[in-house]
Amino acid sequence: MSNHDQVYLSQAEAYESMISRQPDLSEIVRQIRPYKNLDVLDLGAGSGRLASFLAPEVKTLICTDASQPMLDILDRKLTEQNFVRNWITLEADHRSLPVPDSSVDLVVSGWSICYLASSNHQEWDSNLDKILSELERILKPDGTIIIFETMGTGTETPDPPEFLTSYYSLLEQKYGFQHRWVRADYKFASVEEAIEHTEFFFGEELAERIKNNRWSTLPECAGVWWKE
Repeated sequence: MSNHDQVYLSQAEAYESMISRQPDLSEIVRQIRPYKNLDVLDLGAGSGRLASFLAPEVKTLICTDASQPMLDILDRKLTEQNFVRNWITLEADHRSLPVPDSSVDLVVSGWSICYLASSNHQEWDSNLDKILSELERILKPDGTIIIFETMGTGTETPDPPEFLTSYYSLLEQKYGFQHRWVRADYKFASVEEAIEHTEFFFGEELAERIKNNRWSTLPECAGVWWKE
């Protein structure tokens, strides 16, 4: 189990506190595929980074994740916002989704597929093929897939981790995804708060850079891939 996998199981609240400091990505998604009244799958939904803006507008929302503690936070957040309950949460593996064929208009996935498609994983390319085959299976004929992944934390221009570059290349060259990047900076009240809320996830080296650069805003570049 990776360090991040352990975080998602045992430090879900801390993770939610960190990612809540990133910007709303609703306009990015809406520009690619307006989602009002659609049937949507949030793949690797986590604590609800994307589900929080999708739920008020979509017809139905299926939220899958490997971490039940993360899904519990998502469910609580949406319930507290008094949305009409149009969502379900399912603990599931990306490679085998409990979702009917041709039932979804839009798939969104934020910072999640990378864990199975990292070149550090022995079967990364096979995993990616299985995941995308599953998404094609559940999509309606006019369906859309939108994937968000990191293009570098602590960088102001794209500098993706080397272990993800092969995955990103396949998305574009083999699977026909279009691509752009955006800034998705984490904004904190102080340098100290930035370190407090990120070191557990990103480690000591980045915490030291935050300290040395006096960053209360931690730069983050995000890649966006989409296919219709």
